[in-house]
Amino acid sequence: MKNDAIYPGRPWLDTHGRRIQAHGGCVYHEDGVYYWIGENKQFTHKGSKVWTWGVSAYSSTDLMNWRDEGLIIPPVPWDKKSPLHPNRRLDRPHIIRCPQTGKYVAWLKYSEKSSYFTILTADALLGPYTMVMPFYQPYGKSSGDFDLALDENTGEGYLFVETDHTDCIVCRLNADFTAAEGEYRYVYQNILPPWTREGITHMECGGKHYIFSSGMTGYTPNPSEVAVSDQWMGPYTVLGDPHTDDPSRASFNSQISGIFKLADRDRYIAAADRWMPDALMTAGEVDVIYRAIAARSDKSIRVTAREKLQMARRMTMQVDTSIADYVWLPIRFDGEMPVIEWRERWTPDEL
Repeated sequence: MKNDAIYPGRPWLDTHGRRIQAHGGCVYHEDGVYYWIGENKQFTHKGSKVWTWGVSAYSSTDLMNWRDEGLIIPPVPWDKKSPLHPNRRLDRPHIIRCPQTGKYVAWLKYSEKSSYFTILTADALLGPYTMVMPFYQPYGKSSGDFDLALDENTGEGYLFVETDHTDCIVCRLNADFTAAEGEYRYVYQNILPPWTREGITHMECGGKHYIFSSGMTGYTPNPSEVAVSDQWMGPYTVLGDPHTDDPSRASFNSQISGIFKLADRDRYIAAADRWMPDALMTAGEVDVIYRAIAARSDKSIRVTAREKLQMARRMTMQVDTSIADYVWLPIRFDGEMPVIEWRERWTPDEL
């Protein structure tokens, strides 16, 4: 059945009637076609050892109906040492095209004991991709959620990345976009969980640079935050939560993975994952989890034994990401503040 609109938070099926499996990624536009690229979680059921079954791609001309283009970075199940083995914790695949080389450069984040990137390149967006760097940590730092961005005026690339569970930095990419180079600067510094910024996502609009992020509470959703700067490298000023009408205080029970611009007009879409559709959060639960996690490092915060147990149950809950849904919503502006409001149903033509 053809989709007639985008329905945030509901199961989203492709043109073959199957759940779309493109989590933690983003949408790219090329030659009149949108491409949605992300993690394939089709085999990541509760109790499964499969974390990600490669990287999937889907194509669309209307943003509502998506054709499965297959695995552009397939898993390597026969080699447990490969970064592409399905038991390895591959997250948030992002791709950027390097103007200097013409190559498409894929950065894959791995949430392991010492988090790192694997970097691959291809001559076409849909591959095939060749691994050029299996293990990479910019500046020797443990590397978390990130985004890649291109300055279309200069051809320079930028990396925004959470590091060491305390900071978020921005730096330039090298000439072929396969590594960071030069000095980095802080977007956020010396912040501890749950305030540590995850889900790092960049948006450029009206000459300003916006960084959207979430707190650090695992798959459990939490409030988002947006910061703004007039320059790529900052300094950045925090503006607050863009989800202004969200009663759950959990970013509509989702986490933003990417923001993209419509090809034919100056309108932006926030693409988010609802990782736990069968266990939605309330504002009260968010408050409990934030205080319980913060109390680990701040002994002045008082938490009851019951609240600690509530937090522990949430944080250790087995998550079936094979049924994770998507929350796509348009972004509007109130002055320089980006605002994301809930819509039960919408189409790109309405924006």
